[in-house]
Amino acid sequence: MAGGKAGKDSGKAKAKAVSRSARAGLQVLELAGNASKDLKVKRITPRHLQLAIRGDEELDSLIKATIAGGGVIPHIHKSLIGKKGAGHSQPS
Repeated sequence: MAGGKAGKDSGKAKAKAVSRSARAGLQVLELAGNASKDLKVKRITPRHLQLAIRGDEELDSLIKATIAGGGVIPHIHKSLIGKKGAGHSQPS
């Protein structure tokens, strides 16, 4: 056998150990890819990363860094949102 190890495990595929940080990185990429796909673009921008991280509760608590070019997360307070039909005046 030239160049290979011969043994009882030589034909089996070994499962590579993946660290928690690598899994978190893959999850961020997946969520950012979903955000870019929703906006129908092919590139992941810092804005997509920001939306992915801040949209996930666990990642938001894990990653507290400021992302350059990420913008802000849209939020409108509940008291500022009017009820449907509340803006129309009543006919007398």
